[in-house]
Amino acid sequence: MTNQKPSEAICCPEFEPSQWDDKIIDWNKKTFIKDKVCTFLYMPLNFGNVMRRLDKKVREASASVPEYLCLSEHTSAWNINLYLAVDKKIPDSETIVFSGSYYCKVYEGNFKDTGKWCKDFESTIKTKGYCSEKMFMWYTTCPKCAKKYGKNYVVILGKIK
Repeated sequence: MTNQKPSEAICCPEFEPSQWDDKIIDWNKKTFIKDKVCTFLYMPLNFGNVMRRLDKKVREASASVPEYLCLSEHTSAWNINLYLAVDKKIPDSETIVFSGSYYCKVYEGNFKDTGKWCKDFESTIKTKGYCSEKMFMWYTTCPKCAKKYGKNYVVILGKIK
């Protein structure tokens, strides 16, 4: 047991990039609950509130979030669809099931580099001979935990044909 002060609490588990970087993940009916985040020119406005709402639903259902996986789908400059992985049905939630193969690549750094990461991801996926149907981002830790760990990992996943 560590003597961590409350201000030093870490809420996100440490992320291991080697498990996801340059990998193909196959999902067969992986269950998620869906919510939306409002954005202004791609900057999230209510991400924390939406995550708290989802967390409350998961806790009330005595469910868990496998791998702490939460995918973001940036649909426009004004919206992000969030998909939170769950291990069971959550009442009063929109359930989405993902099946198929997803190519994953891990990036590390400041969020301002997201545009560069997306271009690199698209280039990498084409080089590997894949075509991506949809792209998702997984922000593996909250900003406070990223600062405490000294790493800000983001995984880009593309559903491949």
